[in-house]
Amino acid sequence: MLGLKLPTDPRWVNIVEKNIDEILTDHAYCEQKAASTAISLIVSFPEYTELTKEMIALSREEMGHFKMVHDLILERGNTLGRDRKDFYVIELLKFFPKGGSRTTQLIHRLLYAALIEARSCERFRLLSEELEDKKLADFYHRLMVSEAGHYTMFLKFARQYGDRKEVDEKWQELLKYEAKIMKNLGKGESVHG
Repeated sequence: MLGLKLPTDPRWVNIVEKNIDEILTDHAYCEQKAASTAISLIVSFPEYTELTKEMIALSREEMGHFKMVHDLILERGNTLGRDRKDFYVIELLKFFPKGGSRTTQLIHRLLYAALIEARSCERFRLLSEELEDKKLADFYHRLMVSEAGHYTMFLKFARQYGDRKEVDEKWQELLKYEAKIMKNLGKGESVHG
């Protein structure tokens, strides 16, 4: 369903289990960045009314997820750590050239967002199936369903606002590029890394 070209190595879950507090901090910031992305799309492309409405709802939902993760961190007797660079996203954002028409810029941003959500969904599925902590496993199952909806929404908007054939070609190329990035990641204590 997600179309990812390289699945996450299941051993990544072992890294997560040994570093769950680090993962939760990274995850909280991923949710905050997802909310920021939604707000940025509203600010950059306000003329797309349907997109704006969906991004308003998404920014609220993502901040709700941030609160859920933050609450988990506090429940575990910890405080939210500092944000770290997301090397996955940094590398991913190098794929499409900068510039182009406003529509091209929008399509590229929507495709990036779709792929980040798809990878998050795939990772959350792994956590929901493999974590020994059943409370955390259930938590990640609920988020997995949400991330899948976000992935399909971003891809739908890219196809709606761009030429379908061209968007699908860009999507396939982006998926191939992302697989190359993932070959060097999956060994760290982060949601995407």
